[in-house]
Amino acid sequence: MISGRSGRIRTCDPCVPNAVLYRAEPHSDKRPAYSVGCDAPQAAELRNFVPVKTGLETSILPAGQAGAEAAARILAAGGLVAFPTETVYGLGADAANATAIAHLYAAKGRPAFNPLIAHVADLAAARRIGRFDPRASRLAEAFWPGPLTLVVPKTDDCPVADLATAGLDTVAIRIPAHPVAEAILRAFGGAVVAPSANISGHVSPTLAAHVESDLAGRIDLIVDGGPVAVGVESTIVGCFEAPILLRPGGLSRERIEAVLGMPLVRPPVQNESDDSQPLAPGMMASHYAPRANVRLDARDVAPGEALLAFGPVRLPGLEVAAAVMNLSATADLDEAAANLFGYLRALDAKAPNAIAVMTIPEEGLGEAINDRLRRASVAR
Repeated sequence: MISGRSGRIRTCDPCVPNAVLYRAEPHSDKRPAYSVGCDAPQAAELRNFVPVKTGLETSILPAGQAGAEAAARILAAGGLVAFPTETVYGLGADAANATAIAHLYAAKGRPAFNPLIAHVADLAAARRIGRFDPRASRLAEAFWPGPLTLVVPKTDDCPVADLATAGLDTVAIRIPAHPVAEAILRAFGGAVVAPSANISGHVSPTLAAHVESDLAGRIDLIVDGGPVAVGVESTIVGCFEAPILLRPGGLSRERIEAVLGMPLVRPPVQNESDDSQPLAPGMMASHYAPRANVRLDARDVAPGEALLAFGPVRLPGLEVAAAVMNLSATADLDEAAANLFGYLRALDAKAPNAIAVMTIPEEGLGEAINDRLRRASVAR
């Protein structure tokens, strides 16, 4: 909740009926919209608050030319469209339209200091919004289209709204490897910011039905492209003086380091706090969370707990579990990543006392899986 100088109470809490987010314009003495328990990152021309309405009628269309054209029309008109990528379903808005982005923040209940990823159709479009040094170019050429986001300095005439970059001098860019996402981006003809299509902090969506359960009535359109292939969000690399692994994801650290010929460094520990300004999406300490508490490295199952299993081992107490789902009975990390968010949602729907999670190896995609699980387990 935010209280302005007028004394009026304003909220972007998705659980509050008729919640509104206030978009800011120049020439006002009111506090910026991102001043929610954190320092303002930079002046992002956020001054005068304008309420954003909720309560939309959400359409669902199958993937195809008609769906892509409808999505492009809605994006151009400032609307919100959920669509599949190879990682998870994204919630898209015109990256150059600050009002549309304010609607996106309101729909997700997302902190307005958390930056968004700009999705583009090709490398030429990426170079129009970001400056690529030799290392960034090498990674883009090796892994795009694909589950890799690069954080690079903005171009001088970068059209991405300051609200989408949280006022930072950098922009996060990705080219998704999914035919539906590509068709929408090409039909639209510009950059589209697209965080995961869920209420902020909830489990990420891997099916159109997951999007509908979280965002129906909050967005204009869902394009149903079936289940996604990767199942965890993109890996994010900051292309700074020393390349930084900002978020593990669908592309393993080992493959990135092989192309760079050098190790990736980890971000500063202080940026993992919910009270600090994230350098990239998905870096809030509590994130990707089901409603039930998550207990990691489980070696047994307590009565009333659900079990998220991994591999062929059967844990003591399995017979009293509220529900059991195995990410991969053969301990295949690729299969586990693809199943992670869908299985968390399914177990959470059983309303267990908690979700116990078996140990998962910290290698390959296991690094990304464990990152998501650790954030899901943070006390809230």
